[in-house]
Formats: sequence, structure tokens, C-alpha cells
Amino acid sequence: MRRLLALAVVLLFSAACGRAPATVAELEAANPVRPLPEKLVGHEFALASVKHAPEPEKARLGRWLFFDGRLSADGTISCATCHMPEHGFSEPTPTSTGIDGQVGGRKAPSFLNAAFAFYPETFWDGRAGSLEEQAKGPIENPIEMGETHENVVAKLSAIPGYRHFFGLSFGDDAVTIDRIAEALADYERTRVSGNSTYDKWVAYDEDEYEGYDQLMTAQEQRGEELFFGDAKCATCHVGNHFTDSLFHNLGVGWDAETEALADLGRFVVTGEEKDRGAFKTPTLRDVGLHAPYMHDGSQATLEDVVEHYRKGGEKNPWLSPKMFELELSDEDAAALVAFMHCLTGEGYADVPPAVFP
Repeated sequence: MRRLLALAVVLLFSAACGRAPATVAELEAANPVRPLPEKLVGHEFALASVKHAPEPEKARLGRWLFFDGRLSADGTISCATCHMPEHGFSEPTPTSTGIDGQVGGRKAPSFLNAAFAFYPETFWDGRAGSLEEQAKGPIENPIEMGETHENVVAKLSAIPGYRHFFGLSFGDDAVTIDRIAEALADYERTRVSGNSTYDKWVAYDEDEYEGYDQLMTAQEQRGEELFFGDAKCATCHVGNHFTDSLFHNLGVGWDAETEALADLGRFVVTGEEKDRGAFKTPTLRDVGLHAPYMHDGSQATLEDVVEHYRKGGEKNPWLSPKMFELELSDEDAAALVAFMHCLTGEGYADVPPAVFP
């Protein structure tokens, strides 16, 4: 019965589009297989050399799936609804909105450069052990996409075009939730950001890059000095990807009157006291594109984020020992913000395919 209902949804979707299903040639033209990106400035190695390098054919399939609202119960929510390319695959709202206008409690984090992560755990609380596992979660979350894995498989299995491209990706045309997740994860791994102003500043010198002395202003250079020095930002925002991929309590969501945390974060996953209110360090790549900030979107601007760190976060029993008051002038705070805007890169931009199976 569920498979019949899913097929009915597909047929209604096709009717609403007012056109016959796209041919394989039309689909190929709308979403060709893309080669993996070459090594970008700011990266130590190319994407093809990572442990779980994406397969181009699977990534092409994953691109359709990522932008396809039919993975949700009512056809209105896709992965891209919250992970917006133009916002660094995050979103410009404090928290995410799912089917039926339901508002969640956390902001969709960016997954740029996830293929290079030090550790594989995903979500703010690290409850998924891989990108594949993460891809499955929102589909069946009742306030996100609100669908079941069984129904998604049935819907996609009823679409000949999808079966064709599952066959090209996996060797046969069987549609399974594991294959859906694998294709989505491989697409996400191809979203690599590099070639930022800061990357060029580090990689080149005056003889190698025309206009080198114009790349970063004196203020931005001061911000770089603080970021890697007295402001201690690089303690957690470490390496080329500006994250240690670990979990820290920054005092976000602490209510001093009730002495309670609004969100227990990593603690719900591990049950360890040290993880109360701890959340994963986000990458700062392209951070200027997706205000507001923190897991709950409670900091409206990067200036607010810096101010939060200047005061050492909200004191609570589980506050990370890496949090302490910073003696920064207003000029220093502004310089840090200016530097973070230099981390806006390129290489990941995308738009939905023009035609879907």
C-alpha cells in the first residue's frame, strides 16, 4: 500500500509539472558527470586523494537527490532548503524550518570541506558517525523532511530516470536507503572551498601574485595576527579547514537564573558530564555568508560572536577550559571580524539541476 501511495505522489508530481518525464539525454545535459575538483589554493592535497574520495557518478546522482523535494513527505523540503549553496551550504536563519512550517531548535551547519575533516562525526552533537549516516537522519526526522526511508525508496524506485542513474552509479538499478545516503554524501564531499583571499596571502608572495600587496588590508593582517596569536581562535579553529572537529561548551544557551542549558548537545549522545552543552566546532570557511551564528543562531553577527569570546562565554559548570576573557580592544575585535571575511572562498557554488528524473 505504501509503495502505491508513493507512486501516486510521483504521478501527481509529474502531472503538476505539466510535461512528460525527461529523457536520459535531457537528464545527462542538465546534470553531467563532473570531474573531482583539482587541488585549490589553501588545501594540502586534492579531493581525489582523501580516504573516502567521492565517485563522480555517485556525486552526480547525489546532486539530483540533494535538490529534490520529493525526499520529503510533502515534496516541499529538500536538503538544499536548509543547506543553501549561496550561504556556504548553511542558512541565513537562526534555526531550520521543515515540513508544515515546523521550526527546529538548531541551525543547519555548513558541510564545506567535510571530505577533509579530522574526525568523521557530523551534526552539531556528533550523533552521526559519517556523512552517509547523517544523510539519512533529516529524511525521517518528523520536523525536518518528515518522510520514512521506506517511502523515499518506494518513490524513487517508481521513477525510471532515477533507476537508470542508480544503475550507472552502483552497477544495478536497485534503490536503497543506503545507496541514497551514499550518493548524497559523495555530492556533499565535492563541495570544497578554497582560493580565498587569505589562502592566496599565505600561498604566494609579491613575485608570484600580481597585486599581492593589495590582498589583505592592514586591519585584516592585524586580525590574522590576533586569530593565530593572542585571541587564541586557532586553538579550536585549527588547520586549513579552521576546525578541530571536536566538541566544546562555549556557554551558549546557558540560563543563569535557572542554572540550566537550553540544549544539552553532545551529552545526549555520550552521556558524559564533560559533554553537557558541548557542540562541534564549525568550520570558519565562508563564515561571512551564513549569519546568524552558533548552533542555535543566537549570535546575530560576527561582531556578536567576537564579543561572546571577549567576555569568555557564559560561565557554567561545564564551560570549556579553553574559554576565558580576552583583553581585546574594540579595534582588535573589528580586525578579527575583518580577517574572518577573508576566509570566503570559491569552488563550491552550485544551483539546482534544471531537470530532474
